[in-house]
Amino acid sequence: MLRLVVPLLFAFAAARAFHRVSRVQVPQVRDNGSSPLPVVLWHGLGDTCCNPLSMGGVKRLVERQLPGVRVFSIEVGGSITADFSSGFISNLNDQVNQTCQYLRQQPELANGYNGMGFSQGGLFLRALTQRCPSPPIRSLVSIGGPQQGVFGFPHCTGSGFLCETVRRALDRGAYEGEVQRHVVPAQYWHDPLQPQVYREKSDFLADINQENSIKEDYKSRISALESLVLVKFLQDTMVIPPESEWFGFFVDGQDKEVQPLRNSTLYLEDKLGLRKLDSEGKLHFISVDADHLRISETQLEQIVDTYFK
Repeated sequence: MLRLVVPLLFAFAAARAFHRVSRVQVPQVRDNGSSPLPVVLWHGLGDTCCNPLSMGGVKRLVERQLPGVRVFSIEVGGSITADFSSGFISNLNDQVNQTCQYLRQQPELANGYNGMGFSQGGLFLRALTQRCPSPPIRSLVSIGGPQQGVFGFPHCTGSGFLCETVRRALDRGAYEGEVQRHVVPAQYWHDPLQPQVYREKSDFLADINQENSIKEDYKSRISALESLVLVKFLQDTMVIPPESEWFGFFVDGQDKEVQPLRNSTLYLEDKLGLRKLDSEGKLHFISVDADHLRISETQLEQIVDTYFK
């Protein structure tokens, strides 16, 4: 266990030393009274807020589709290095809280914003929707976000050291002490073979998915969305099972049969407000026949045009 804990705590300390939230600066735009609602982006595991080949490209696409828009891209930490490492080693409850505090300080967001999250960033933005009512999020797009968590870590992009540290931590015990509190994928690890352990020991996912108690604020904030857009990748080899991207998951007690959202107690008892959203035509399911995050510019443009204009 010592071989695991030493690199884990070293990486955690490095991330925590820079832990704050900042934004990408965007060009000043003229306020003519008709500017589109600002957009907040949150990147996924192994990425950063400002990578010109990924989130930087998404920022440019949104600005092109919505002339005059202000785009905020979440950076956790005081540097690109800290932002990257915080995707692996960080406390998600702290991350969401600090992001909320930062967004509240931005006057441009006072009237609300639209959010787009990629991979785990889609899950984090959904948590932000439930826990951070001010400023309000209007429409939320989750692109490949593991909304019901994951039960597997088959691929990992980025630092070999961080990937290996996280993989070993999950293998040793996702719900154990320091691992559950500080290893990011462990905090949305959903073990269908140990459903009671998951509900009791998951510090993040079990809370936002209303597993143990119903927080009416969480439910009302989700049901107040103008639209919730869930993008699933049909050939996904990162999120296990891919149905998690549409709030589906393995039936308790095994890891073969997947239960779709509309057959789950989460939906049937409307624990999170998803059934209400669905009945009002505000819950949207989009499928992409590709591997994780292999979405085209054309598809992204269609999403922005449909849900952010």
